[in-house]
Amino acid sequence: MFDLARSGATGELVAHVAAGLPANLTNHKGDTLLILAAYHTHPATVAALLEHGADPARVNDNGQTALAAAVFRQSAEIVEMLLAAGADPAGGHPSATDTAAFFHLPEMAALLAAPRGA
Repeated sequence: MFDLARSGATGELVAHVAAGLPANLTNHKGDTLLILAAYHTHPATVAALLEHGADPARVNDNGQTALAAAVFRQSAEIVEMLLAAGADPAGGHPSATDTAAFFHLPEMAALLAAPRGA
């Protein structure tokens, strides 16, 4: 299942989730399917997992979140999806905000700081 998230095999992965696979399944490092899909920049997979209940606030064993992974990979599309789903820019360690600052990613920092409407 984790390889499906890494490779962006959205249809196959979602079929398993729809059949009962937990959307928040974690591997031996605490990585969720969502964290892996975000890190490997698969927006369709991220969107599908969020639609099936994946928790954008989950943190892996290293304190990393899907949002911090998306910031690191500079995927504005995924960052915006995760923020819309309620991901906290200050969550995790390092947080998405800290990741943007450390790697000098002003575009990502701006996305994280942008006001989100009702």
